[in-house]
Amino acid sequence: MTFASFNFLLFFPLVVILFNLIPQRGKVWFLLVASYFFYINLQPVYALLLALVTGSTYLFTKGIYETKSDIKKHKLLIWGIIVVILPLFFFKYFGFINNSIFELLNHLGLHLSLPKISFILPIGISFYTFMAIGYLVDVYNEDVDFEKSIGSTGLFLSFFPIILSGPIERAGNMFPQFKKLQNSTYDDLVSGAKLMLWGYFMKLCVADRLGIYVDAVYTNIPFHNGTTLAFATVLYPFQVYADLGGYTLIAIGVARCLGIKVIPNFKRPFFATSMSEFWRRWHMSLIQWLTDYIYTPLSFNLRSWKMWGIVSALMLTFMISGIWHGAALTFIIWGLVQGVYLSIEAAMHKQRTEITQKFRLNNKPWYIFISCVWVFVLFSFSQIFGKCNNVRDAFEVIGKITGKHGGLYMDKTTLSFGLFALFILLIKDFRDEFFPGKMLFFENRNIVVRYLSYALILILILAIGVLDSGQFIYFQF
Repeated sequence: MTFASFNFLLFFPLVVILFNLIPQRGKVWFLLVASYFFYINLQPVYALLLALVTGSTYLFTKGIYETKSDIKKHKLLIWGIIVVILPLFFFKYFGFINNSIFELLNHLGLHLSLPKISFILPIGISFYTFMAIGYLVDVYNEDVDFEKSIGSTGLFLSFFPIILSGPIERAGNMFPQFKKLQNSTYDDLVSGAKLMLWGYFMKLCVADRLGIYVDAVYTNIPFHNGTTLAFATVLYPFQVYADLGGYTLIAIGVARCLGIKVIPNFKRPFFATSMSEFWRRWHMSLIQWLTDYIYTPLSFNLRSWKMWGIVSALMLTFMISGIWHGAALTFIIWGLVQGVYLSIEAAMHKQRTEITQKFRLNNKPWYIFISCVWVFVLFSFSQIFGKCNNVRDAFEVIGKITGKHGGLYMDKTTLSFGLFALFILLIKDFRDEFFPGKMLFFENRNIVVRYLSYALILILILAIGVLDSGQFIYFQF
């Protein structure tokens, strides 16, 4: 069962109805049961793994909270993180390490007849593992209190709107809301439904339409020239944005219909004028998690290195981000490329600030436009490594883009629908970025305009959306 499935369209309204019928004291446990039912319908066996991580998190946070000795607290934190992260490490990286050892042995002439072992990656494990680690650290730092209800802890890590692809929530945001669960208000239902509707448009009309073309090109790299590969490379960031951004809007909308406010995950990233600003707008929950739990402690401990300390912290943080995204050398390179971008930007920050202030560039449209395009080009280049299956394919793509051009491969129907939907998405983001509060549609005071807007987006979803699409991109992470 996924957000784009027919089963979910039956499951979700039933959950909302029952949630509003049961008394307050039973709402947490009802949502916990509903969340496990949702997850079991995807991967039944791995629900046991989720329960194991939940139990471990509860016990270690309880121990940290009740222990008076700082030394014992620190030991419990370390062991808690190890226990929680072991399943992620095993399921996500065992195959990569195992295959790498086999390849190394074969390269050395040691040909073994042992079978290669691989496992299906539990869906959502990267997300709920990070949430569990964040909760452990927050209790250790006394930023949040230990949650005595194991039901609330279980719901925090399994809450069905965010279990599969985030946002990566924080205990400090979710636990207070679980304690005050009330029946959904009219505003909750309307606001949530609007977010869900726009999220489905982003996913089905933009991401999945563009994905048909991008996948057709990137799964047949030897048969395409540099022009086609460059075009697909430009489209891929929009596909990922619409896919994960659409998912998280649906997730936020579903949670809002239950009266729960989930943190945002995207803020019009393609209007960022620097890479640092881009990463404050793209996958915000992940970047904030990495900032709080990886980058900030690293940069503090390396502060004596001055600029080299910042650079080292950035490189290590984004290398971890790459490893989190996938067990492949391509993702490690992707993370290191992001680290290089941000390191160069950090080193040149003072000079750039002086120039922009001297010539008052920040308010000039042409400068903003060029900066946005430059950031987009840099990110698109890095995404070649995020999209390709291996480093060899990535360098083949780069080589063809820089030297082997030709006619553009066309899929007229797919591109026409996909680019039309993308145009609508970018126009909305442009309006929200530069003219907030103007040209409103979903929020228009005129009821006719509002309902026509809802109807138009629904018609577009049914008319040009890919209704038999596959899973969301970030399920694989």
